[in-house]
Amino acid sequence: MDFDQPLPRKLKAVDSTSLFRLEERACDLGLSQRLDLAWVQANTASDGIHYLWPALWHGLSHRPDVPRQLRCELLITLRAGGRVMSLLDVLPDDFTPLPRVTSREEGMQVSQLFDRAPSVREWLLREGEGSGQL
Repeated sequence: MDFDQPLPRKLKAVDSTSLFRLEERACDLGLSQRLDLAWVQANTASDGIHYLWPALWHGLSHRPDVPRQLRCELLITLRAGGRVMSLLDVLPDDFTPLPRVTSREEGMQVSQLFDRAPSVREWLLREGEGSGQL
């Protein structure tokens, strides 16, 4: 695997249908970073916009049949209001066609949201649901 290739420095904005598809693909491939599909469908705002920011290249050395992935920070808009942060492994071929955030203002706002959003685990603990949901 060639991990010398630079990370794409593109913030992507996806709708809930696209997020479900990415989470389902990560699950089908057995990728390391993904959320439980039932949790995503139950808690994600159906009309929300969610954001992906590549953090690093990731590969499964014990599974050479699985291509390397972009491990992305994921900002999820919740059905109950607010946002949470998680990680999601995405294949580059699935990441590239996603809509890109082109507004500097929106990018700066999303960066601040990433900094302030609790992780899914922190949110679950605050909501009293515990970590057994994931």
